[in-house]
Amino acid sequence: MRASRLLSVLLLLQSRGRMTATELATELEVSVRTIHRDIEALSGSGVPVYAERGVTGGFRLLDGYSTKLTGLTEAEARSLLFSGIPGAATELGLGQVLAAAELKVSAALPGGLRTRADQVRQRFLLDQRAWFRTSDEVPNLIEIADAVWEQHRIRIRYRRWDGSTVTRTLRPLGLVLKAGVWYLIALAGHGEPRMYRVSRVHRIHTLEQSFDRPADFDLREYWFARDEQLRSRLYEGYAVVRLSARARRMLHVLSALPLSEDELSTILAEPDGWTTVRLPIESHEHALAQFLQLGAGCEVLEPVELRERVIAELAAMGQVYGAEEAPTTLSRRPS
Repeated sequence: MRASRLLSVLLLLQSRGRMTATELATELEVSVRTIHRDIEALSGSGVPVYAERGVTGGFRLLDGYSTKLTGLTEAEARSLLFSGIPGAATELGLGQVLAAAELKVSAALPGGLRTRADQVRQRFLLDQRAWFRTSDEVPNLIEIADAVWEQHRIRIRYRRWDGSTVTRTLRPLGLVLKAGVWYLIALAGHGEPRMYRVSRVHRIHTLEQSFDRPADFDLREYWFARDEQLRSRLYEGYAVVRLSARARRMLHVLSALPLSEDELSTILAEPDGWTTVRLPIESHEHALAQFLQLGAGCEVLEPVELRERVIAELAAMGQVYGAEEAPTTLSRRPS
C-alpha cells in the first residue's frame, strides 16, 4: 500500500510540478504528516525531490527528472474505460483505481499534451444522471460487475415491476448505464437475453460455476435493438388534440420520449396560435395524466373515450375545488 502511494506522490509531482503537502494529502486522502514521511522516503531512495519554503512553496522534483514507472495494472487499464464517467467508476468500485490510472497516463504524456488534457478535463464534463431524480441504490452492483468480468453464474432475488419477487439463476453478459440507471443484461435459460434493473436485485449469490458467453452476442447491438423495440411498443395509439402555442412547447418536455415533427403531425393551424395535431400516445391512463398537465391549453378531440375521461376527471376535480360545473369548452362533444 505504501509503495503504491509513494509512486503516486512521485507521479503527482512529475505531472503537476510544485505541490504543497496539503495538496498532496488531499489528493491521496492521507494526513499531511504521512506526506512528509513519504517525501523523506522518496528522498532517501535517491529521488531528487526538494522543498521550497515560503507562502508559495511546496515540494517539487529536480528540473529534467522523470520516471518511466508508469505501467498500468490490469484493473487500471479496465478502469480507463470509465474515464469520462467517474460516477460510474465509483459505483463499480473503481474510483481510486481510475484515479491511479489517469495519474499514470498523465505522467507519461509530454508536457504540452498533459496541459491540453488538463484543459479538456476543466472544460468538459459528462454527467449521466437524470434531472430531478435521485439515483438508484445499487448495493449489489460491484458483485454483479465482478460476475460479468469473471463470467460466473449468479443467483438473484429480484423484485419485478408489480412488486412480486422471483429467484433467478443468471449468466450475466453485461451492464448498461442509462440516464443514471444501471441495467443487467443476462441469460436466464436458453432463450434470448433479458434486462434486469440492478436496483431491484435484493440479494445475490455468486456461484462457482462459470459459463461461456454466446459467440454472437454483442452488448451494444442488443441494447439499441431493445431500445428501438421499447419505443415501438410504448405508443399504443393516437390522439387528436387542440394545443395552444405554449402547450405545444410544453408537450415536448412532458412526453416520455422525444417527439419529432413527423410524429406530431399538424392537421389544422389556427390564426391565434392554436393548432390541431395528431400525436402518438401510450395508454389512455398515461395520456390522461399527460394532457391534464397542459391545463387549459389542451383540448382532447379524439378518441372519444379519452375525451370523456378528461371531462369526467375535470368534473371530479371541480367537485373537489367546489366548482359548480366543469368548463363548458371541454364539455361539448366534438362534431
